[in-house]
Amino acid sequence: MGSIEIYGWGFLGIWVMVTLLWLLSIPLRNVSIVDIFWGMGFVLTNLWYYWAGEGNPERKLLLLILVSIWGLRLSIYLAWRNLGKGEDFRYQQFRKDYGADRYWWLSYFQVFLLQGLLMGLIAVPLAFGQGESRFGLNAWDYVGAAFWLIGFVFEAGGDWQLARFKADPANKGKVMDRGFWRYTRHPNYFGDAAVWWGFGLIAIGAGGYWGVLGSILMTGLIVKVSGVALLEKSLKTQKPQYAEYIRKTSAFFPWFPKK
Repeated sequence: MGSIEIYGWGFLGIWVMVTLLWLLSIPLRNVSIVDIFWGMGFVLTNLWYYWAGEGNPERKLLLLILVSIWGLRLSIYLAWRNLGKGEDFRYQQFRKDYGADRYWWLSYFQVFLLQGLLMGLIAVPLAFGQGESRFGLNAWDYVGAAFWLIGFVFEAGGDWQLARFKADPANKGKVMDRGFWRYTRHPNYFGDAAVWWGFGLIAIGAGGYWGVLGSILMTGLIVKVSGVALLEKSLKTQKPQYAEYIRKTSAFFPWFPKK
């Protein structure tokens, strides 16, 4: 199948997956499982693209490996961090605001279908990278892989450093400003965006230029909607010393701290 066809079927598959996940969330009374599924959802969707796509075999394998490593790492990390701790406070507040007797079905539209829609739109570079066969491996693929590597190191490394920092009781209430966090206030979000620009560049290498739209959407969501903007709003109120951290540390792109 070509890019458009596998992309369409992939969108249908995402809808089935988030619907099943919603059904599971009802008896669990835990909408947070959708966050754990985010990375795994891309892995499963990309597996379909890999199986059905007619792209260059070497590029297909490259994308299969890179997406699987990124997605599995993210889902395993979020499962380790969240399982056993109950539903995330955001969803608890929604459940309280809408009423528990209604939220079980409202969550399908507010959370699961929305996540599925975003996942389908963001996955565009994977479909084009797996489905386009006009070009063999070229410089775009190698640059894309380099972007992925930089992003993965920042994302996984930042998560690991933050987990170690929070595990030390002496750091309670303090602001993490060490390691990657010394050079950017959000190394994990920067890394996530870089990973998806890597996928977008690989899609360009395949001739699927529209694939870069998924990279743009992911970056926009991270910076303006659900990532940097949302987290900074809460941290400013929770930690007064965060203002000093903002003053001296780059918000997104890594750079040397100000004096």
